[in-house]
Amino acid sequence: MGRSLESEANSLTVRDNRTGKTFNIPIVDNTISATAFKAIAAPRKEGEREENETEKGLRVADKGFLNTAVIQSQITYIDGDAGVLRYRGYPIEQLALHSSHLETSYLLIYGHLPSREQYKVFESEIMHHSIVHADAEGFFRSFRYDAHPMAILTSAFSYLGSYYSEANPSLQGQTLFTKGDHNSLANMDKQIFRLIGKATTLAAMAYRIRQGRDFVTPPTGLSYTGSFLYQMDHLGQENYRPSPVLERALDVLFLLHADHELNASCTTVLQTGSSLVDPYSAIAAGCASLYGPLHGGANEAVIRMLISIGSPENVPAFLESVKRREKVLSGFGHRVYKTSDPRSFIIRKTADEVFKVTGKDELLDTAMALHDAAIKDEFFVKRKLAPNVDFWSGLIYRAMGFPLDFFPVLFAVPRVVGWLAHWRQMMLQSGGVKIWRPRQVYVGAGKRDFVPIEERKPVEGPKQAPTPVMHSGITKRTAMAEFKGKTKL
Repeated sequence: MGRSLESEANSLTVRDNRTGKTFNIPIVDNTISATAFKAIAAPRKEGEREENETEKGLRVADKGFLNTAVIQSQITYIDGDAGVLRYRGYPIEQLALHSSHLETSYLLIYGHLPSREQYKVFESEIMHHSIVHADAEGFFRSFRYDAHPMAILTSAFSYLGSYYSEANPSLQGQTLFTKGDHNSLANMDKQIFRLIGKATTLAAMAYRIRQGRDFVTPPTGLSYTGSFLYQMDHLGQENYRPSPVLERALDVLFLLHADHELNASCTTVLQTGSSLVDPYSAIAAGCASLYGPLHGGANEAVIRMLISIGSPENVPAFLESVKRREKVLSGFGHRVYKTSDPRSFIIRKTADEVFKVTGKDELLDTAMALHDAAIKDEFFVKRKLAPNVDFWSGLIYRAMGFPLDFFPVLFAVPRVVGWLAHWRQMMLQSGGVKIWRPRQVYVGAGKRDFVPIEERKPVEGPKQAPTPVMHSGITKRTAMAEFKGKTKL
Protein backbone atom coordinates (compact mmCIF):
# COMPACT_ATOMS: atom_id res chain seq x y z
CA MET A 1 0.00 0.00 0.00
CA GLY A 2 2.89 2.33 0.92
CA ARG A 3 4.61 1.58 -2.37
CA SER A 4 1.37 2.29 -4.24
CA LEU A 5 0.97 5.69 -2.59
CA GLU A 6 4.61 6.50 -3.24
CA SER A 7 4.25 5.46 -6.87
CA GLU A 8 1.15 7.63 -7.23
CA ALA A 9 2.95 10.59 -5.69
CA ASN A 10 5.78 10.24 -8.22
CA SER A 11 3.52 10.56 -11.23
CA LEU A 12 1.83 13.11 -13.43
CA THR A 13 -1.96 12.91 -13.70
CA VAL A 14 -3.32 14.09 -17.02
CA ARG A 15 -6.98 14.48 -17.88
CA ASP A 16 -7.85 14.49 -21.56
CA ASN A 17 -10.79 16.89 -21.85
CA ARG A 18 -11.59 15.52 -25.29
CA THR A 19 -12.52 12.12 -23.89
CA GLY A 20 -12.75 12.66 -20.13
CA LYS A 21 -10.15 9.94 -19.55
CA THR A 22 -7.41 10.28 -16.91
CA PHE A 23 -3.86 9.00 -17.29
CA ASN A 24 -1.10 8.54 -14.71
CA ILE A 25 2.37 8.99 -16.14
CA PRO A 26 5.35 7.94 -13.94
CA ILE A 27 7.99 10.55 -13.04
CA VAL A 28 11.51 9.10 -12.92
CA ASP A 29 14.49 11.36 -12.19
CA ASN A 30 12.15 14.34 -12.61
CA THR A 31 11.44 13.14 -16.16
CA ILE A 32 8.35 11.85 -17.92
CA SER A 33 8.43 9.54 -20.91
CA ALA A 34 7.30 11.20 -24.13
CA THR A 35 6.09 7.84 -25.46
CA ALA A 36 3.61 7.64 -22.55
CA PHE A 37 1.57 10.30 -24.32
CA LYS A 38 0.96 7.90 -27.21
CA ALA A 39 -1.66 6.25 -24.98
CA ILE A 40 -3.61 9.52 -24.84
CA ALA A 41 -5.65 9.05 -27.99
CA ALA A 42 -9.04 10.38 -29.08
CA PRO A 43 -11.42 9.83 -31.97
CA ARG A 44 -10.83 12.13 -34.91
CA LYS A 45 -13.41 14.89 -35.07
CA GLU A 46 -15.49 15.51 -38.16
CA GLY A 47 -13.54 17.71 -40.53
CA GLU A 48 -10.23 17.26 -38.70
CA ARG A 49 -7.16 16.54 -40.80
CA GLU A 50 -6.32 12.84 -40.93
CA GLU A 51 -2.62 13.82 -40.91
CA ASN A 52 -3.03 14.87 -37.26
CA GLU A 53 -3.25 11.14 -36.42
CA THR A 54 -5.37 11.97 -33.37
CA GLU A 55 -6.45 8.38 -32.92
CA LYS A 56 -2.78 7.29 -32.66
CA GLY A 57 -2.07 9.31 -29.52
CA LEU A 58 -0.50 12.65 -28.64
CA ARG A 59 2.86 13.79 -29.92
CA VAL A 60 5.16 16.11 -27.95
CA ALA A 61 6.16 19.23 -29.87
CA ASP A 62 9.51 20.73 -28.85
CA LYS A 63 10.98 22.92 -31.58
CA GLY A 64 14.72 23.15 -31.10
CA PHE A 65 14.83 20.60 -28.24
CA LEU A 66 14.12 23.23 -25.59
CA ASN A 67 12.96 20.68 -23.00
CA THR A 68 13.45 17.19 -24.40
CA ALA A 69 15.86 14.67 -22.88
CA VAL A 70 17.03 12.08 -25.40
CA ILE A 71 19.56 10.09 -23.40
CA GLN A 72 20.70 9.28 -19.86
CA SER A 73 24.23 10.54 -19.28
CA GLN A 74 26.86 10.46 -16.55
CA ILE A 75 29.28 12.84 -18.23
CA THR A 76 28.58 16.58 -17.87
CA TYR A 77 26.24 18.46 -15.56
CA ILE A 78 25.15 22.05 -16.21
CA ASP A 79 22.97 24.24 -14.00
CA GLY A 80 22.33 27.22 -16.22
CA ASP A 81 20.52 29.24 -13.56
CA ALA A 82 23.33 28.90 -11.02
CA GLY A 83 26.19 29.06 -13.55
CA VAL A 84 27.50 25.58 -12.71
CA LEU A 85 29.52 23.30 -15.00
CA ARG A 86 30.92 19.96 -13.82
CA TYR A 87 32.73 17.20 -15.69
CA ARG A 88 31.83 13.83 -14.11
CA GLY A 89 31.01 15.70 -10.87
CA TYR A 90 34.21 17.78 -10.75
CA PRO A 91 33.70 21.58 -10.87
CA ILE A 92 35.23 23.09 -14.00
CA GLU A 93 37.05 25.65 -11.83
CA GLN A 94 39.01 22.91 -10.00
CA LEU A 95 39.90 21.08 -13.20
CA ALA A 96 41.10 24.25 -14.93
CA LEU A 97 43.32 25.05 -11.96
CA HIS A 98 44.76 21.60 -11.19
CA SER A 99 44.27 19.33 -14.23
CA SER A 100 45.29 19.26 -17.89
CA HIS A 101 43.35 18.75 -21.10
CA LEU A 102 44.48 15.14 -21.57
CA GLU A 103 43.88 14.19 -17.93
CA THR A 104 40.41 15.73 -18.15
CA SER A 105 39.89 13.83 -21.41
CA TYR A 106 40.53 10.59 -19.53
CA LEU A 107 37.99 11.71 -16.92
CA LEU A 108 35.32 12.52 -19.50
CA ILE A 109 35.76 9.25 -21.41
CA TYR A 110 36.26 6.74 -18.61
CA GLY A 111 34.43 8.41 -15.72
CA HIS A 112 37.25 8.89 -13.20
CA LEU A 113 40.56 10.68 -12.83
CA PRO A 114 43.44 8.36 -13.76
CA SER A 115 46.22 7.07 -11.55
CA ARG A 116 49.72 8.10 -12.58
CA GLU A 117 50.25 4.81 -14.42
CA GLN A 118 46.86 4.96 -16.13
CA TYR A 119 47.52 8.49 -17.31
CA LYS A 120 50.96 7.55 -18.58
CA VAL A 121 49.46 4.81 -20.78
CA PHE A 122 46.65 7.06 -22.01
CA GLU A 123 48.95 9.96 -22.89
CA SER A 124 51.47 7.65 -24.54
CA GLU A 125 48.84 6.03 -26.76
CA ILE A 126 47.34 9.35 -27.84
CA MET A 127 50.69 10.90 -28.71
CA HIS A 128 51.76 7.67 -30.46
CA HIS A 129 48.65 7.82 -32.64
CA SER A 130 49.14 11.46 -33.65
CA ILE A 131 51.04 10.56 -36.83
CA VAL A 132 49.00 10.27 -40.03
CA HIS A 133 49.58 8.20 -43.15
CA ALA A 134 51.93 9.75 -45.70
CA ASP A 135 49.08 9.77 -48.23
CA ALA A 136 47.37 12.47 -46.13
CA GLU A 137 49.72 15.05 -47.63
CA GLY A 138 48.19 14.52 -51.07
CA PHE A 139 44.69 14.76 -49.61
CA PHE A 140 45.39 18.11 -47.93
CA ARG A 141 47.10 19.53 -51.00
CA SER A 142 44.02 18.77 -53.09
CA PHE A 143 42.21 21.67 -51.43
CA ARG A 144 42.33 25.20 -52.83
CA TYR A 145 44.83 27.49 -51.16
CA ASP A 146 41.99 29.59 -49.71
CA ALA A 147 39.75 26.72 -48.52
CA HIS A 148 38.27 27.33 -45.08
CA PRO A 149 40.19 25.28 -42.47
CA MET A 150 36.94 23.93 -40.99
CA ALA A 151 35.93 22.57 -44.39
CA ILE A 152 39.33 20.88 -44.60
CA LEU A 153 39.14 19.48 -41.06
CA THR A 154 35.61 18.15 -41.53
CA SER A 155 36.66 16.38 -44.70
CA ALA A 156 39.83 15.09 -43.07
CA PHE A 157 37.97 13.33 -40.24
CA SER A 158 35.81 11.52 -42.78
CA TYR A 159 38.83 10.71 -44.93
CA LEU A 160 40.61 9.28 -41.89
CA GLY A 161 37.95 6.61 -41.45
CA SER A 162 38.72 5.14 -44.87
CA TYR A 163 42.02 3.78 -43.48
CA TYR A 164 40.52 1.71 -40.67
CA SER A 165 38.16 -1.00 -41.85
CA GLU A 166 38.32 -2.63 -38.39
CA ALA A 167 36.49 0.44 -37.05
CA ASN A 168 33.53 0.20 -39.42
CA PRO A 169 30.41 -1.66 -38.18
CA SER A 170 29.16 -1.75 -41.77
CA LEU A 171 32.10 -4.04 -42.56
CA GLN A 172 32.63 -5.83 -39.23
CA GLY A 173 29.08 -6.24 -37.97
CA GLN A 174 26.55 -4.10 -36.12
CA THR A 175 27.71 -5.15 -32.63
CA LEU A 176 31.32 -4.07 -33.23
CA PHE A 177 31.22 -1.38 -30.53
CA THR A 178 28.13 -2.39 -28.57
CA LYS A 179 29.14 -5.83 -27.27
CA GLY A 180 31.15 -4.42 -24.37
CA ASP A 181 33.54 -7.40 -24.25
CA HIS A 182 37.33 -7.09 -24.10
CA ASN A 183 37.92 -7.07 -27.86
CA SER A 184 35.13 -4.58 -28.50
CA LEU A 185 36.38 -2.20 -25.81
CA ALA A 186 39.97 -2.49 -27.02
CA ASN A 187 38.88 -1.69 -30.58
CA MET A 188 36.87 1.28 -29.34
CA ASP A 189 39.81 2.59 -27.29
CA LYS A 190 42.10 2.40 -30.30
CA GLN A 191 39.78 4.57 -32.37
CA ILE A 192 39.54 7.05 -29.48
CA PHE A 193 43.34 7.23 -29.29
CA ARG A 194 43.53 7.79 -33.03
CA LEU A 195 40.90 10.51 -33.17
CA ILE A 196 42.20 12.51 -30.22
CA GLY A 197 45.81 12.04 -31.29
CA LYS A 198 45.29 12.92 -34.92
CA ALA A 199 42.91 15.84 -34.26
CA THR A 200 45.80 18.23 -33.62
CA THR A 201 47.78 16.85 -36.56
CA LEU A 202 44.90 17.29 -39.00
CA ALA A 203 44.20 20.79 -37.68
CA ALA A 204 47.88 21.76 -37.98
CA MET A 205 47.96 20.43 -41.55
CA ALA A 206 44.86 22.50 -42.38
CA TYR A 207 46.67 25.52 -40.94
CA ARG A 208 49.92 24.99 -42.81
CA ILE A 209 48.29 24.33 -46.17
CA ARG A 210 46.88 27.86 -45.90
CA GLN A 211 50.38 29.18 -45.17
CA GLY A 212 51.95 27.38 -48.12
CA ARG A 213 54.25 25.44 -45.81
CA ASP A 214 55.44 21.84 -45.65
CA PHE A 215 53.81 19.63 -43.03
CA VAL A 216 55.51 18.76 -39.74
CA THR A 217 55.72 15.29 -38.23
CA PRO A 218 54.39 15.36 -34.63
CA PRO A 219 57.38 15.71 -32.27
CA THR A 220 58.19 13.58 -29.26
CA GLY A 221 58.54 14.80 -25.70
CA LEU A 222 56.02 17.64 -25.87
CA SER A 223 52.57 17.96 -24.34
CA TYR A 224 49.38 17.64 -26.37
CA THR A 225 49.02 21.40 -26.90
CA GLY A 226 52.80 21.84 -27.13
CA SER A 227 52.89 19.35 -29.99
CA PHE A 228 50.02 21.17 -31.67
CA LEU A 229 51.82 24.54 -31.53
CA TYR A 230 55.04 22.89 -32.74
CA GLN A 231 53.32 21.35 -35.76
CA MET A 232 51.78 24.67 -36.72
CA ASP A 233 54.81 26.90 -36.22
CA HIS A 234 58.08 24.95 -36.57
CA LEU A 235 60.11 26.11 -39.57
CA GLY A 236 63.25 24.04 -39.03
CA GLN A 237 64.71 25.86 -36.01
CA GLU A 238 66.95 23.70 -33.83
CA ASN A 239 65.56 22.66 -30.41
CA TYR A 240 62.34 24.56 -31.05
CA ARG A 241 59.87 24.72 -28.14
CA PRO A 242 56.63 26.72 -28.08
CA SER A 243 56.12 29.40 -25.44
CA PRO A 244 55.14 27.68 -22.15
CA VAL A 245 52.68 30.49 -21.41
CA LEU A 246 50.86 30.01 -24.71
CA GLU A 247 51.08 26.23 -24.35
CA ARG A 248 49.43 26.33 -20.92
CA ALA A 249 46.83 28.90 -22.02
CA LEU A 250 45.84 26.75 -24.98
CA ASP A 251 45.67 23.70 -22.71
CA VAL A 252 43.24 25.53 -20.38
CA LEU A 253 41.14 26.63 -23.34
CA PHE A 254 41.09 23.05 -24.65
CA LEU A 255 40.01 21.77 -21.23
CA LEU A 256 37.19 24.30 -21.03
CA HIS A 257 35.97 23.46 -24.53
CA ALA A 258 36.28 19.67 -24.16
CA ASP A 259 32.59 19.07 -23.47
CA HIS A 260 29.36 20.94 -22.89
CA GLU A 261 26.66 18.30 -22.67
CA LEU A 262 24.22 17.88 -25.60
CA ASN A 263 25.04 20.96 -27.63
CA ALA A 264 24.31 21.04 -31.35
CA SER A 265 27.51 19.28 -32.46
CA CYS A 266 27.42 16.61 -29.75
CA THR A 267 23.79 15.88 -30.58
CA THR A 268 24.78 15.61 -34.24
CA VAL A 269 27.49 13.07 -33.35
CA LEU A 270 24.97 10.98 -31.38
CA GLN A 271 22.27 11.30 -34.03
CA THR A 272 24.75 10.14 -36.68
CA GLY A 273 26.29 7.52 -34.41
CA SER A 274 22.88 6.03 -33.62
CA SER A 275 22.88 4.52 -37.12
CA LEU A 276 26.01 2.59 -35.98
CA VAL A 277 28.21 4.34 -38.49
CA ASP A 278 31.97 4.34 -37.85
CA PRO A 279 33.20 6.93 -35.30
CA TYR A 280 35.19 8.88 -37.91
CA SER A 281 32.04 9.66 -39.88
CA ALA A 282 30.21 10.60 -36.68
CA ILE A 283 33.00 12.99 -35.64
CA ALA A 284 33.05 14.51 -39.14
CA ALA A 285 29.31 15.18 -38.80
CA GLY A 286 29.89 16.86 -35.44
CA CYS A 287 32.63 18.99 -36.97
CA ALA A 288 30.25 20.12 -39.71
CA SER A 289 27.68 21.09 -37.09
CA LEU A 290 30.27 23.03 -35.10
CA TYR A 291 31.16 25.00 -38.24
CA GLY A 292 27.95 27.06 -38.00
CA PRO A 293 28.03 30.67 -36.71
CA LEU A 294 25.44 29.87 -34.03
CA HIS A 295 27.85 27.32 -32.53
CA GLY A 296 31.60 27.11 -33.12
CA GLY A 297 31.83 30.34 -35.08
CA ALA A 298 30.65 32.52 -32.20
CA ASN A 299 34.12 33.53 -30.95
CA GLU A 300 35.01 34.67 -34.46
CA ALA A 301 31.81 36.74 -34.50
CA VAL A 302 32.93 38.48 -31.27
CA ILE A 303 36.14 39.70 -32.88
CA ARG A 304 34.33 40.91 -35.99
CA MET A 305 31.87 42.74 -33.73
CA LEU A 306 34.67 44.44 -31.76
CA ILE A 307 36.42 45.45 -34.98
CA SER A 308 33.17 46.96 -36.26
CA ILE A 309 32.73 48.95 -33.02
CA GLY A 310 36.23 50.34 -33.44
CA SER A 311 36.90 52.10 -30.14
CA PRO A 312 35.48 52.38 -26.60
CA GLU A 313 33.72 55.67 -27.28
CA ASN A 314 31.56 53.92 -29.90
CA VAL A 315 30.24 51.34 -27.43
CA PRO A 316 27.14 53.30 -26.22
CA ALA A 317 25.93 53.87 -29.78
CA PHE A 318 26.52 50.20 -30.61
CA LEU A 319 24.49 49.01 -27.61
CA GLU A 320 21.65 51.32 -28.57
CA SER A 321 21.63 49.82 -32.07
CA VAL A 322 21.50 46.35 -30.46
CA LYS A 323 18.45 47.40 -28.45
CA ARG A 324 16.80 48.57 -31.69
CA ARG A 325 17.61 45.11 -33.15
CA GLU A 326 19.76 46.70 -35.83
CA LYS A 327 22.90 44.87 -34.71
CA VAL A 328 23.73 41.64 -32.87
CA LEU A 329 25.56 41.46 -29.53
CA SER A 330 27.95 38.50 -29.84
CA GLY A 331 29.61 36.82 -26.86
CA PHE A 332 26.77 37.51 -24.45
CA GLY A 333 24.01 35.16 -23.36
CA HIS A 334 23.79 31.40 -23.69
CA ARG A 335 21.14 28.82 -24.50
CA VAL A 336 21.73 27.13 -21.11
CA TYR A 337 23.37 29.68 -18.81
CA LYS A 338 20.89 32.27 -17.54
CA THR A 339 23.30 34.02 -15.16
CA SER A 340 26.99 33.79 -16.03
CA ASP A 341 29.06 31.26 -17.92
CA PRO A 342 31.51 29.79 -15.37
CA ARG A 343 34.07 29.27 -18.11
CA SER A 344 34.20 33.01 -18.85
CA PHE A 345 35.81 33.81 -15.47
CA ILE A 346 38.56 31.24 -16.02
CA ILE A 347 39.19 32.46 -19.55
CA ARG A 348 39.35 36.08 -18.37
CA LYS A 349 42.19 35.14 -16.00
CA THR A 350 43.90 33.14 -18.75
CA ALA A 351 43.64 36.15 -21.06
CA ASP A 352 45.56 38.27 -18.56
CA GLU A 353 48.39 35.71 -18.53
CA VAL A 354 48.52 35.66 -22.34
CA PHE A 355 48.48 39.44 -22.68
CA LYS A 356 51.48 39.66 -20.34
CA VAL A 357 53.65 37.96 -22.98
CA THR A 358 51.91 38.98 -26.20
CA GLY A 359 51.09 42.55 -25.27
CA LYS A 360 47.62 43.95 -24.86
CA ASP A 361 45.38 43.40 -27.85
CA GLU A 362 44.23 46.67 -29.39
CA LEU A 363 40.64 45.48 -29.11
CA LEU A 364 40.88 44.85 -25.37
CA ASP A 365 39.88 48.39 -24.36
CA THR A 366 36.84 48.16 -26.60
CA ALA A 367 36.00 44.72 -25.22
CA MET A 368 36.29 45.93 -21.63
CA ALA A 369 34.14 48.99 -22.34
CA LEU A 370 31.50 46.79 -23.96
CA HIS A 371 31.69 44.26 -21.13
CA ASP A 372 31.32 46.88 -18.38
CA ALA A 373 28.52 48.76 -20.11
CA ALA A 374 26.47 45.66 -20.98
CA ILE A 375 26.58 44.03 -17.54
CA LYS A 376 25.29 47.28 -15.97
CA ASP A 377 22.62 48.04 -18.56
CA GLU A 378 19.13 47.10 -17.35
CA PHE A 379 18.12 46.07 -20.88
CA PHE A 380 20.72 43.28 -20.98
CA VAL A 381 20.51 42.42 -17.28
CA LYS A 382 16.75 41.77 -17.57
CA ARG A 383 17.39 39.47 -20.51
CA LYS A 384 20.14 37.65 -18.60
CA LEU A 385 22.74 38.42 -21.26
CA ALA A 386 26.00 37.89 -19.39
CA PRO A 387 29.40 37.34 -21.07
CA ASN A 388 29.97 33.76 -22.22
CA VAL A 389 33.04 31.71 -23.07
CA ASP A 390 33.23 33.09 -26.60
CA PHE A 391 33.63 36.71 -25.48
CA TRP A 392 37.16 36.20 -24.14
CA SER A 393 38.42 33.16 -26.07
CA GLY A 394 38.41 35.04 -29.37
CA LEU A 395 40.60 37.77 -27.88
CA ILE A 396 43.09 35.16 -26.64
CA TYR A 397 43.25 33.40 -30.00
CA ARG A 398 43.74 36.74 -31.74
CA ALA A 399 46.51 37.73 -29.31
CA MET A 400 48.19 34.38 -29.96
CA GLY A 401 48.25 35.20 -33.67
CA PHE A 402 45.67 32.79 -35.03
CA PRO A 403 43.67 33.94 -38.07
CA LEU A 404 39.96 34.51 -37.54
CA ASP A 405 38.78 31.61 -39.67
CA PHE A 406 40.94 29.22 -37.61
CA PHE A 407 39.00 29.97 -34.40
CA PRO A 408 36.35 27.26 -35.01
CA VAL A 409 39.15 24.71 -35.55
CA LEU A 410 40.53 25.59 -32.12
CA PHE A 411 37.05 24.80 -30.78
CA ALA A 412 36.66 21.54 -32.71
CA VAL A 413 39.99 19.95 -31.74
CA PRO A 414 39.27 19.74 -27.99
CA ARG A 415 35.56 19.08 -28.49
CA VAL A 416 36.50 15.79 -30.21
CA VAL A 417 37.02 14.49 -26.67
CA GLY A 418 33.49 15.32 -25.55
CA TRP A 419 31.99 13.91 -28.73
CA LEU A 420 33.87 10.64 -28.20
CA ALA A 421 32.89 10.44 -24.52
CA HIS A 422 29.20 10.71 -25.40
CA TRP A 423 29.55 8.37 -28.40
CA ARG A 424 31.26 5.73 -26.23
CA GLN A 425 28.61 6.08 -23.54
CA MET A 426 25.84 5.57 -26.10
CA MET A 427 27.54 2.53 -27.62
CA LEU A 428 27.77 0.90 -24.17
CA GLN A 429 24.39 1.97 -22.78
CA SER A 430 22.05 -0.60 -21.30
CA GLY A 431 19.55 -1.92 -23.83
CA GLY A 432 21.73 -1.23 -26.85
CA VAL A 433 21.56 1.59 -29.39
CA LYS A 434 18.30 2.69 -30.96
CA ILE A 435 18.47 4.85 -34.05
CA TRP A 436 17.35 8.40 -33.34
CA ARG A 437 14.22 9.11 -35.34
CA PRO A 438 12.30 12.19 -34.10
CA ARG A 439 8.68 12.84 -35.04
CA GLN A 440 7.29 15.79 -36.95
CA VAL A 441 4.00 17.65 -37.00
CA TYR A 442 2.84 17.47 -40.61
CA VAL A 443 0.98 20.63 -41.65
CA GLY A 444 1.29 20.25 -45.42
CA ALA A 445 -1.32 19.49 -48.05
CA GLY A 446 -3.76 16.65 -47.63
CA LYS A 447 -4.11 13.93 -50.24
CA ARG A 448 -3.91 15.31 -53.82
CA ASP A 449 -4.34 13.69 -57.23
CA PHE A 450 -1.57 13.91 -59.82
CA VAL A 451 -2.12 16.44 -62.63
CA PRO A 452 -0.36 16.00 -66.02
CA ILE A 453 2.16 18.75 -66.79
CA GLU A 454 0.12 20.05 -69.72
CA GLU A 455 -2.81 20.81 -67.39
CA ARG A 456 -0.89 22.51 -64.59
CA LYS A 457 -0.95 26.24 -63.90
CA PRO A 458 2.32 27.78 -62.71
CA VAL A 459 2.59 28.48 -59.00
CA GLU A 460 4.74 31.54 -58.36
CA GLY A 461 5.72 33.62 -55.40
CA PRO A 462 8.36 33.74 -52.65
CA LYS A 463 9.49 30.27 -51.51
CA GLN A 464 7.20 28.58 -54.05
CA ALA A 465 9.50 28.50 -57.07
CA PRO A 466 13.27 28.30 -57.61
CA THR A 467 15.17 31.57 -57.92
CA PRO A 468 16.80 31.97 -61.36
CA VAL A 469 20.61 32.12 -61.36
CA MET A 470 22.19 35.07 -63.14
CA HIS A 471 24.91 33.54 -65.32
CA SER A 472 27.96 35.24 -66.74
CA GLY A 473 31.25 34.29 -68.39
CA ILE A 474 31.40 31.05 -70.35
CA THR A 475 27.85 30.04 -69.39
CA LYS A 476 26.45 33.31 -70.77
CA ARG A 477 28.43 33.03 -73.99
CA THR A 478 27.48 29.37 -74.46
CA ALA A 479 23.80 30.28 -74.04
CA MET A 480 24.14 32.61 -77.04
CA ALA A 481 26.05 30.07 -79.16
CA GLU A 482 24.61 27.53 -81.58
CA PHE A 483 25.40 23.82 -81.30
CA LYS A 484 23.82 20.44 -81.97
CA GLY A 485 21.39 19.29 -79.29
CA LYS A 486 20.97 22.76 -77.72
CA THR A 487 17.80 22.91 -75.62
CA LYS A 488 15.29 25.46 -76.88
CA LEU A 489 13.43 27.32 -74.15
